[in-house]
Amino acid sequence: MAFVNTSGPTRPSMAEINITPLVDVVLVLLIIFMVTAPILQTGIEVNLPRTRTVTAVDPEQRAVITISREELLFYRSNPVNFNELGEWLAQEVGNSGEPIFLQADEDVRWKTIVSVVDEIRVSGYDRINLVTKPYTGD
Repeated sequence: MAFVNTSGPTRPSMAEINITPLVDVVLVLLIIFMVTAPILQTGIEVNLPRTRTVTAVDPEQRAVITISREELLFYRSNPVNFNELGEWLAQEVGNSGEPIFLQADEDVRWKTIVSVVDEIRVSGYDRINLVTKPYTGD
């Protein structure tokens, strides 16, 4: 179909969709998602101590409390105030009987770890598992 204006006929309109820009946008989005996906899954970065017996934990499926090197407290990936830890556990875990996993950076003071364990027990959760990395013998 050609359009006509006062200066004469114009070029016919293009009836096909140009796929090249669409492919470019899709490839850029794919690269962005490939780069950001591993970052989103890691959660809080801690340098765990090494032991011969290891507990594998998926933070998205378990109740995981993390103590960072700066001695900040996180429930899964959410920062938590130490005084509100019991409330967080009551909301997130409830009375399911599911164990609480505690992972702490190897440079965290023992006093901090004991205080967090004590707060978890005071909140009514007795099943606490410590998370470590496998010992490789180096």
